[in-house]
Amino acid sequence: MSPAASSAGTYVRKGFVDGAAAARGIERLGDAGPPLTDELAASADPDAALDGLLRLVEALDEQSAGAGREMLAEVADDEGTAMRLCSVLGASPALAHHLVRHPEQWRELTDPTLGSTRTAAYALREAMLTAVGADPHAAEPVAGLPDKEAVDALRVEYRRHLLRLASRDLAHHVGLDDAAAEISDLAAATLDAALAVARVRVGEHAGAARLAIIAMGKCGGHELNYISDVDVVFVHEAAELESGERADDGVALRAATQLASQLMRICSDHTREGTIWPVDANLRPEGSQGPLVRTLASHQGYYEKWAKTWEFQALLKARPVAGDAELGRRYWDMVTPMVWSAAGRDGFVADVQAMRRRVVDHIPAHEAERQIKLGSGGLRDVEFAVQLLQLVHGRSDPSLREGATLSALTRLTEGGYVGRQDGEKLHEAYTFLRTLEHRIQLYQLRRTHVLPDDEASLRRLGRSIGIFSEPAAQLERQWRHHRREVRRLHEKLFYRPLLGAVAKLPGAEARLSLEAAEARLSALGYADPRAALRHLEALTSGVSRTSDIQRTLLPVLLEWFADSPDPDAGLFGFRRISESLGRSPWYLTMLRDEGEVAQRLAVVLGTSRYATDLLEREPQGVKMLGESLVPLSAEAALAEMQSLVERAETPEAAVAAVRAVRRRELLRIACGDLVAGTDVALVGQGLSRLTDATLQATLDIAIESVRRQRGLDAPASRIAVIAMGRYGGFELSYGSDADVMFVHEPAEDVEAQAASSYATAVVAELRRLLSLPASDPPLEVDADLRPEGKNGPMVRTVESYAAYYAKWSSVWEFQALLRADAVAGDEDLRARFTDLIDPLRFPVEGISDSAVVEVRRIKARVDDERLPRGADRHTHLKLGRGGLADVEWTVQLLQMRHAGRVEALRTPQTLPALQAATDAGLISEDDAATLAEAWRLVSRVRNAVTLVRGRPSDQLPRDSRERAAVAQVLGYPQGASDQMVNDYLRTTRRAHAVVERVFWE
Repeated sequence: MSPAASSAGTYVRKGFVDGAAAARGIERLGDAGPPLTDELAASADPDAALDGLLRLVEALDEQSAGAGREMLAEVADDEGTAMRLCSVLGASPALAHHLVRHPEQWRELTDPTLGSTRTAAYALREAMLTAVGADPHAAEPVAGLPDKEAVDALRVEYRRHLLRLASRDLAHHVGLDDAAAEISDLAAATLDAALAVARVRVGEHAGAARLAIIAMGKCGGHELNYISDVDVVFVHEAAELESGERADDGVALRAATQLASQLMRICSDHTREGTIWPVDANLRPEGSQGPLVRTLASHQGYYEKWAKTWEFQALLKARPVAGDAELGRRYWDMVTPMVWSAAGRDGFVADVQAMRRRVVDHIPAHEAERQIKLGSGGLRDVEFAVQLLQLVHGRSDPSLREGATLSALTRLTEGGYVGRQDGEKLHEAYTFLRTLEHRIQLYQLRRTHVLPDDEASLRRLGRSIGIFSEPAAQLERQWRHHRREVRRLHEKLFYRPLLGAVAKLPGAEARLSLEAAEARLSALGYADPRAALRHLEALTSGVSRTSDIQRTLLPVLLEWFADSPDPDAGLFGFRRISESLGRSPWYLTMLRDEGEVAQRLAVVLGTSRYATDLLEREPQGVKMLGESLVPLSAEAALAEMQSLVERAETPEAAVAAVRAVRRRELLRIACGDLVAGTDVALVGQGLSRLTDATLQATLDIAIESVRRQRGLDAPASRIAVIAMGRYGGFELSYGSDADVMFVHEPAEDVEAQAASSYATAVVAELRRLLSLPASDPPLEVDADLRPEGKNGPMVRTVESYAAYYAKWSSVWEFQALLRADAVAGDEDLRARFTDLIDPLRFPVEGISDSAVVEVRRIKARVDDERLPRGADRHTHLKLGRGGLADVEWTVQLLQMRHAGRVEALRTPQTLPALQAATDAGLISEDDAATLAEAWRLVSRVRNAVTLVRGRPSDQLPRDSRERAAVAQVLGYPQGASDQMVNDYLRTTRRAHAVVERVFWE
């Protein structure tokens, strides 16, 4: 092996990537090479550090011959300087470039106090103002340098201090909070110096306004990143002039606006010395739409009357940093009480959650997985959690009123608002993530929060935070660990300490007072926090295995309940089900081990009274949440019902078994709707099939029961059930009655009267059995659509139906028959009845013009008379504008007019009939799509209302909580109930326009 190759291998082992280039570069350093090798090798990127050092030597030599060698000799002789210089050159090509442009600044790193001393805020301000030629001690400093020189000098001075800070941070492992505070102080000093330059630009009018600059966000919180927008709010007032008079308000406003605008440009403009950072004033009242500057009174008026919760959350970090200090203090004194009363405002939690959703929604898809700041388990999760806890508990505990996240987290932990272990782990994770963010930004001095995924960048970042063995892999591993920890702790942070208020927890857990626990639950959306605490106490008391598992589950479940429309109902429902199943060995174990089941249960309990009632009656249904939620077929449901009926000893026991299967399957369909997004058409079909099976099984029980009661060897009549209305159309909703008609035919050698009496008794027995008190929702069997309505016989023969329809029937009865579908009972009889009614409902030539007029007349009467008193025609689901009746009557009129010649129209189902009408050219595709969209939406809303309220209703809810729950069932995000209503109104309005054109013209 050649000496060169041996030397290259040595440098690779030390950490260089290109060993041969490293050997050549070290040789170029001359006598300084060997003593500097280890310092270079210890940097984040030894190859880049060596290259930067060689470039610095060249830049110094260009300024003065031999200056480069002198620098090398001096650095090689001072280990501290060598360590600081090499660490900067290896971690930040941007600062290396700055040093090459201003090579004399390498001497900044010879300061031996850098390792132990942080520059004071006042010293930074003096240095930045002096750099632009301003007097730091003047009441209103004004830049003395020409404008271009001042702007460039500001940038050079800013980077000089950034260079010093970066060297401290990288070489001496300064604490994160210390480094972030110094960056914040430097930003504040820069704003003051930029204001001094702006005063020159504005000219003599600048003195007409006093201007205070309030830092917000991370700068206000004293925790700024290396590169970040600096969020500010500007406050002004008219100044007192030399004459002793107060400046005109209009002149003062213009002057303050110009000063603020120029300050923002001075900081963000690109010059030959680059840029500093953007100044962002969008956190001001009314955001970008509001005036750039306001008076103190204007700020106060806005915050008292118009401000939203998130604006007070932002004000939590407000801090006067530059400009008029006295005016800034008055602003801070004004907003502080408002900040700490924000948690008592209506909609506090909803507003905070909405802000968090907006942040998450704005993460670019290609960045989401590698986001350090905004991604799941990222910095914003910690910051939002800490700020929310501060706002909730800071009202009564002033010690929590800290701007910096880590300081606030420490206070929360010390005060028992966060568990000690959780607080320490969260502190560790946040520190790691922020340090990683700093190193990423320091590389090119660019604002980014995305962890790179290439090997070289990960290697450099890993080494920059002290990982030298497998740095890329170890960094990735540690990042994912801390991210998981943040996600895990974020779930526990709000809720775990609540348990400590009602149960003795092991170890150094946080123990909230009852008052603090109630405040937190209230802020998290629980309407009755005292009742919630009683439920928690009941669930977690004792030392049993059950209570141990509950204490593990509840922090997560409480968060899911809080995200649901009705957290109180969710927690109370969970308590009742847990009490029912508490001794079942599978229950809590399944919830603990199968996260999807637990989350589904929380969604169901916190959203739907209907499903919660079913679960309380059928607690074993919790198991179903881990299974398929696709509705069973009628055949499968009927087979199960019949197998249970065979083992029953009485009709009542038999029908109880049938209804138990129905109850369980209603729960399956409801849960599928709530958590699996079952399509509304499949919901209708599932409910209709389940009703088919229930009626068939109960009919069989009733037939056998009456046969035994009458001592018959065989049934005296064959009976069939004809589904009508939405049941016949395969479109049942959760609260729908089963509209039916009954048809029978005497058995052989049985007299008509005896057969009729038998059939009537069977129908009565069927209705009796289905109306018995039970734990499942009742199945109301409504036969009012039969001939002659309530005054007609309950059951007729096919011949009797034929005679009635031939002599007495009206057009509305033929319209009703459009939805008729023979679903249960004797199959031959069902077929005969269908053969009877098909020519009546689907006349070959269609209905007459006079019949069309009659249908329209009836529809007009229904519209005028059937709408309940006080109902809103715009939001009534059945009879409202563009509602179910509008769409269904339009489709049915097309069927009555054209089904005689268009066979595909001969269906009891609305959507297939509408598609058939489109295919036949009877309605345009656009109009049909509009009607179908409205029908589907209104049907979904109708189902959602029943699921939420636990009882049917045909009116869109007026109660805000119920409306929010309906929106969530429909798939809208939290806080989007107004969007849901607007979508509903727009969709039904468009459908009504189609109905006006297709039905009435």
